[in-house]
Amino acid sequence: MLMRTDPFREFDRLAQQVFGHTQGTWSRPSAMPMDAYRAGDEFVVSFDLPGVDPDAIDLDVERNVLTVKAERRPVDRGENVELQVAERPLGVFSRQLFLGESLDTENIKANYEQGVLTLRIPVAEQAKPRKIAIEGGREQRQINA
Repeated sequence: MLMRTDPFREFDRLAQQVFGHTQGTWSRPSAMPMDAYRAGDEFVVSFDLPGVDPDAIDLDVERNVLTVKAERRPVDRGENVELQVAERPLGVFSRQLFLGESLDTENIKANYEQGVLTLRIPVAEQAKPRKIAIEGGREQRQINA
């Protein structure tokens, strides 16, 4: 149903092990954590995006590729403020999910609540189990396909 890919994830992991987690201009922010599961006739994907304004989230579907982009912007702390620790990553986060043909990408629903973006993707009608009539013999029977 879902294939997850991020070609730079392994590179980032290795760079962080070698150089430590740096917030330099060349480093990418960490990927947004995700859970995905099937619940009945829909596929549910949840992304942790704490501190992200709902207007800074962008969802796109092109063919079977779902792209989620979110931007965590710096907080205006006012004047005469000296930042002591800055561990929360800022910038643009992006994830791409390759959705299987069995999902209905035309009817994706999105909800953002308490820092969690939840997508509900219905299973396509043609992918749902259905009965098939068998002809022949004395009587017709139905079996699950």
